Amino acid sequence: MRNAIMARSAAAIGPYSHGVISISGYAYLSGQTPLDPVTGRLVTGDVGAQTTQCLNNLESVLREAGLTFDDVVKCNVYLTDMADFEDMNSAYAQRFKQPFPARTTIGVAALPANASVEIEMIAQIPSAPR
Repeated sequence: MRNAIMARSAAAIGPYSHGVISISGYAYLSGQTPLDPVTGRLVTGDVGAQTTQCLNNLESVLREAGLTFDDVVKCNVYLTDMADFEDMNSAYAQRFKQPFPARTTIGVAALPANASVEIEMIAQIPSAPR
């Protein structure tokens, strides 16, 4: 059993939900690339700016589900160039506080829309046992 999460302020470029809430008490958020939800185009700027847009998009999905970054327990970050790790990490660190969620960062060959970064998350519903 699952409930789809769709956020008006996050772009989708395929047939998928922005996230789903499972009966297990977790919200699984689809990867977000740095698309501006108003224009549907990739944001300009470095990987720091792109990371910020990914997180803005994810925050809107979290908000739609009644969640915040404090509820995030796991993130997966995909970078097309691992040399961008420090810039991504800087932008990422501005949105989370301790205790930080678990995270994996993976280098990939390419991402949709020629993005440099994509981020997906898992969040725990506050009413679910922790």
